[in-house]
Amino acid sequence: MSRDVIVDAAIRVLDRDGPRPSMDAFAVEAGITKPRLYRQFADKGDLYAAIGARFADSAFAATGTDLTLLLQPPNAAIDRALNDYAVGILAHPNVFRFLTQTSANREGAAGQYDLASAVAGRFAERARAVADSIPLDAEGIEYLARAIVGVMIVLTDLWLSDAEPDAGEFVGRVHELVWGMIDAFLRGRGITADPGVPIFVTLAALNPDAGGV
Repeated sequence: MSRDVIVDAAIRVLDRDGPRPSMDAFAVEAGITKPRLYRQFADKGDLYAAIGARFADSAFAATGTDLTLLLQPPNAAIDRALNDYAVGILAHPNVFRFLTQTSANREGAAGQYDLASAVAGRFAERARAVADSIPLDAEGIEYLARAIVGVMIVLTDLWLSDAEPDAGEFVGRVHELVWGMIDAFLRGRGITADPGVPIFVTLAALNPDAGGV
């Protein structure tokens, strides 16, 4: 049995039973014994990290591709990314809670997964690649990525506390904050961007050599 199959089973358990599962429940759902589970995962932390990596990949995928970020106006790109992210969260809210809530019942650091750091790292890597291709001074872009992801995760937790969380409401409340951080980053580099105009168009007007991007 592969690690991916066990992660699939663990996600089903979290979806069904809530964010405080047992390793026994994971093993039963996967149709294996705990000793067999531990042949695939060194310990709880290893399995938690695999669940977190799966979830981080899904959350990060909502940002779209490099071309999406370049060719769509920021308003449209942000709305799409936030909506896809929110829909993904609503599909597995207990997985999000499992990865972000600190529980006194977990065994120390091995039971924790830094979702914000994982997603921000992926986001910063892509943002740096986009900035380098324009080109744009990317100094400090890791701080921007961590700020955006951190705000989204904190607000996701608040949003999920609603009786009936709605993706559209999440997009409406978070969009302005995300754009505000991106806009501040660009202004710090002397760039005033119109959120209704693709970033590459704005930069091409400032730097004719970038027009071929």
